[in-house]
Amino acid sequence: MPFAHGATCPASRPTTMGEAPEPSPQAPLAVLSKVELRVSCKHLLDRDTLNKSDPCVLLLMQSQGQWMEVDRSEVIKSNLNPVFAKIFTVDYYFEEVQKLRFEVYDSHGHAGVGTHDDDFLGGMECTVGQIVAQKRVTKPLFLKYGKFAGKSTITVISEEISGNNGYVELAFRAKKLDDKDLFSKSDPFLEIYRIDDDRSEQLVYRTEVVKNNLSPIWEPFKVSLNSLCSCEEKRRLRCVVWDYDSRGKHDFIGEFFTTFEEMQKAMGENKVQWDCMNPKYKLKKRNYKNSGVVVLLDLKIHRVYSFLDYIMGGCQIHFTVAIDFTASNGDPRNSCSLHYINPYQPNEYLKALVAVGEICQDYDSDKKFSALGFGARIPPKYEVSHDFAINFNPDNDECEGIQGVVESYQSCLPKIQLYGPTNVAPIISKVARVAADEERTKEASQYFILLILTDGVVTDMADTREAIVRASYLPMSIIIVGVGNADFTDMQILDGDDGVLRSPKGEPVLRDIVQFVPFREFKNASPTALAKCVLAEVPKQVVEYYSYKAFPPRCPQPDTPDSNLSSPQ
Repeated sequence: MPFAHGATCPASRPTTMGEAPEPSPQAPLAVLSKVELRVSCKHLLDRDTLNKSDPCVLLLMQSQGQWMEVDRSEVIKSNLNPVFAKIFTVDYYFEEVQKLRFEVYDSHGHAGVGTHDDDFLGGMECTVGQIVAQKRVTKPLFLKYGKFAGKSTITVISEEISGNNGYVELAFRAKKLDDKDLFSKSDPFLEIYRIDDDRSEQLVYRTEVVKNNLSPIWEPFKVSLNSLCSCEEKRRLRCVVWDYDSRGKHDFIGEFFTTFEEMQKAMGENKVQWDCMNPKYKLKKRNYKNSGVVVLLDLKIHRVYSFLDYIMGGCQIHFTVAIDFTASNGDPRNSCSLHYINPYQPNEYLKALVAVGEICQDYDSDKKFSALGFGARIPPKYEVSHDFAINFNPDNDECEGIQGVVESYQSCLPKIQLYGPTNVAPIISKVARVAADEERTKEASQYFILLILTDGVVTDMADTREAIVRASYLPMSIIIVGVGNADFTDMQILDGDDGVLRSPKGEPVLRDIVQFVPFREFKNASPTALAKCVLAEVPKQVVEYYSYKAFPPRCPQPDTPDSNLSSPQ
């Protein structure tokens, strides 16, 4: 196994933190996340004669077919059930299969971690997607050649590193402020400053001026948690009340210090108040109490959730594939047909199906995928159907895993007659009905991805546009891959990148949920390139939908050891 000893973690892409906008269907949301991985082991092999093994974990990530060391844990002395303090950090991309390998070694003091077979306590392979979808993965450790390392297991727990994860709405008022004006009352306004680690102060918010009022009520306002307190609840905040002066020489009324942690006591019916203090008056005046009182009337926290918040909360991605069986594909028995089954080379339909399906399968716990066909005459009556199950089971169109879909596709080809036309609205509507049932649960529990593979421009364009507009209000995304060499220019209208897709009556889509790509653009690229292109928008689409519906992530399910993942060989 090739190692790049001393290799460093990949440099993270720069991210900017601004004020979090109120969620809206059109809000651009960052897709890249960082994930923390915590590792523990149980029942490790004992390689030492006198003491127990001194384990250390190496984390490797596959890059261009090579395993590269990302990082390694500390060494825990004489322990067969170690819980490592080291936190591994990896960048997370939904649209990629990110393969990880954890290797456990018995360390030998100053000699460091050896890579001899004698020192190897076992390894485990999985993907980043599998870990984040299940939050906690427990798998057996394997020695070389697929041999179990006794009863040894490794557990990996994932957690997203939250950055700018929301905003807060605050409503302040004041009572009995000092009067700074000679012929009228003060014109007070409030400023909030964040005190940074270097003790410098950063203005967070300045309220409007309330004229001629010693007990002002300021308008409620919103600030991001990142702006207010750098997402640290105990960070100190300085709040200052001034008497406004039109020439800019505002008079200082008083100040107080607080934290976001303290502010949160104002949630619900409660209110929090502070004495507004003038330090000079406090020193000079014997009976000085305060220069007024500032009251936090209300505080509302609005979380801006990420894609991983929903996935780690138990949201499943349900994958459906719809395959074009119209006559324009050519007779499947002919090697020129787009449906020709070559035992040595998968056709374009299979390549696209596997590339996208392999990503989605990590996010579906039962690993069952709906597989539909359209544009063919099907048994027993050989009537044209535009939404038939390719396993010919009308009561259950699901196949076991991606391989099950491939097998159903190959076995259905000899049984059907390729026909037409290319109508996709029925299949979009069929998946939309299932998604509508899910929407009624009012939970972020299932999101649907429909992959449509077609060799030509759709015939029922008006009905398709109408179906997409309806679907944009539901928890679903549509990926259309154009197979073959047809002119797909008219298909670009369905992909909202060049403008807003509208129904025939002029109603716009709520969200841009369609991604269209011609497969020929990826013919000479690796299979992963197609998946990256068509799936890159999905995390944003998931977050936009649940933000629009104001559905928070579900509570994570209790951690249970994983039993679904296949064992590495």
